Amino acid sequence: MAKGRKRKAGKRHPCGKLVQPSAAETQRETMSTVLEARQRHYGVTAKQARDERLGTALGRLAFTGSITAEQYAAGQKYAEIYHRHHAVMGLPRPFPASVTGILASDGVLGGVGAPPSCELIDKVRRHYGAVLDVLDRCDRDLQQSPGPAPSVLVYRLICIDEDAGSWPQASRRNLSFALDALAELFGMARDSHRKVLI
Repeated sequence: MAKGRKRKAGKRHPCGKLVQPSAAETQRETMSTVLEARQRHYGVTAKQARDERLGTALGRLAFTGSITAEQYAAGQKYAEIYHRHHAVMGLPRPFPASVTGILASDGVLGGVGAPPSCELIDKVRRHYGAVLDVLDRCDRDLQQSPGPAPSVLVYRLICIDEDAGSWPQASRRNLSFALDALAELFGMARDSHRKVLI
């Protein structure tokens, strides 16, 4: 008997050809691998591993209670505005790509298809400009504080998806200050009664 390549395990058709798994089975296998990795890496239970917040650096801070629900929501809104702006303007996304960045490049948050209208461009610029103004104000307010500027920390956490678990206390405080300011801008702060952006 001639030796050859070892036969792959799995179900086979009567002709001997390997049966390909369905998309649902492939998705289940992928999700199972992700959940197992989360359990190992973050030391969480199987049930906790299903929490979608564990998929991003921002979400992990919310999961551990390091930031409030309002700060988490403000960070998500910032990510949406940042990536929408870059997609509409045709700017490159940061590397490594976050999930939101991938959605933007795939057209889910804009970008692919017909050129954007002038109204959309104006709206996106206005929203992004308001965010930049708030972060610039945060940088000026904390200019004498130790640690990186709040705008830099927000970018590293949300756009680059840098894990903040080991950041020093000064960096976490500056980040918290910026997320609070964004929450106020978006009308998400507990004491805020106005919503600047739609």
